[in-house]
Amino acid sequence: MTVYAIVQLSIADRATYSRYQERFLALIRQFKCAVLAADEHPQVVEGSWDREKVVLLSFPDKASFWELVRSPQYEEVARDRRASSSAVVLLVQGVSGKRG
Repeated sequence: MTVYAIVQLSIADRATYSRYQERFLALIRQFKCAVLAADEHPQVVEGSWDREKVVLLSFPDKASFWELVRSPQYEEVARDRRASSSAVVLLVQGVSGKRG
């Protein structure tokens, strides 16, 4: 079943984060991952939010998510993200299209 990674970021070093972003987008072509949304100015409709950017990623299943994030290729790229930003990453289960 489809899973989504919701990434909420605060960016401290724009140049290093931009390098991460470019490398990440090139890397995910090798994995079963789709970027559904990426917004540096999301509209907060309710509550408070202390981050700057939100990214929504889609994976066909949890195994595909873990395949990416545990890969040596991602670990190398992720060093730039960790050095340039702080993140909250949520992995959420999709819902079935069946009504019931």
